[in-house]
Amino acid sequence: MPHRTRIKICGLTRPSDLHCATAAGADAVGFVLYPPSVRALTPAQAGALARLLPPFITPVLLYVNPSAAEVQAGLAEVPHALLQFHGDESPAQCQALAQGRPYLRAARIPLGADAARFDLLEYAEQHAGAQALLLDAQVPGYGGAGHSFDWTAFDWSHPALNASSRLVLSGGLTPANVADGVRLLRPWAVDVSSGVEAGRGIKCPDLIARFVAAVRLADTALAAPQPLTSPPSCPTPPPPP
Repeated sequence: MPHRTRIKICGLTRPSDLHCATAAGADAVGFVLYPPSVRALTPAQAGALARLLPPFITPVLLYVNPSAAEVQAGLAEVPHALLQFHGDESPAQCQALAQGRPYLRAARIPLGADAARFDLLEYAEQHAGAQALLLDAQVPGYGGAGHSFDWTAFDWSHPALNASSRLVLSGGLTPANVADGVRLLRPWAVDVSSGVEAGRGIKCPDLIARFVAAVRLADTALAAPQPLTSPPSCPTPPPPP
């Protein structure tokens, strides 16, 4: 069966943005429970939005270095949420905060040439307890700044990464570049926030629709039979006796 890249629209703050994301075909939506963020929500606000979700759309609660009480406050409002740890949490802290729930762990990859010095294989091994790794650029403010890391810095076919079942590509994605990311990494999912915004924290319906369409076109292209680079040659007949 052809792979279908899942899509998460993160940093939603308004019912209208949530409706646009789900109508366009998003598989998951993210609510930021990190007060310094321009997209921050209170647990009660996240709960109010989550209750508007149709079936089979996953709510994700994003935390940055939270306390156990902060995680529990979010889960009290969105009890079926997937957790996302986006700060400096250690593997042990992630496990303790999740308390047996599935969670995503963000890998904050340095920009430019420094990306190649990030040991992604070791990071994936350290965070083996995470359901997936979310690959983001390391920027001030823990994401949402619209920057991409160097996608060519890693061997995405390495079996230890399990890209098509465990990696979520994030960081600087837009309708214009997401297809390239899907073709190069072939990730399980993609995650976008600022790349579909008309202003800081305000989602744009047209950009959301174009983003989803670009991902689906990339999936279709990858599933299509690939043409041969040159026609097959016929064997040379033996010379007559």
